[in-house]
Amino acid sequence: MTSTRPEPLLRWVLGDILRRLRQQQGRTLKDVALAAQVSMPYLSELERGLKEASSEVLAAICQALDLTVADLLALAHGELAAVHPTPVTVLSDTELAPATAGLGNSGMSDFGAVSLYAAA
Repeated sequence: MTSTRPEPLLRWVLGDILRRLRQQQGRTLKDVALAAQVSMPYLSELERGLKEASSEVLAAICQALDLTVADLLALAHGELAAVHPTPVTVLSDTELAPATAGLGNSGMSDFGAVSLYAAA
């Protein structure tokens, strides 16, 4: 029987990344909390993975750390993929066409650099 590592919770991964980035910048909890307009205890709970942040709070903290939400999620993706590497196939526009047909102007092309992946 093979053992599998459990999937880490996203809040743990995001909190760890936020803490590392703050510390790399030499900033205190108080400094970042003030800049993001969140309480210091709440930021501490987020960094320790005890709380789930709303998208608005994540955006404010990212801005305080001079980071985009996309950058934060890319870092989280890298860490999660390292835990459970899964081969993926990037779908071409031709392969995506049936899935996005009928979406009109609100189709995937409007999302710019967003890529869709499907399990191989």
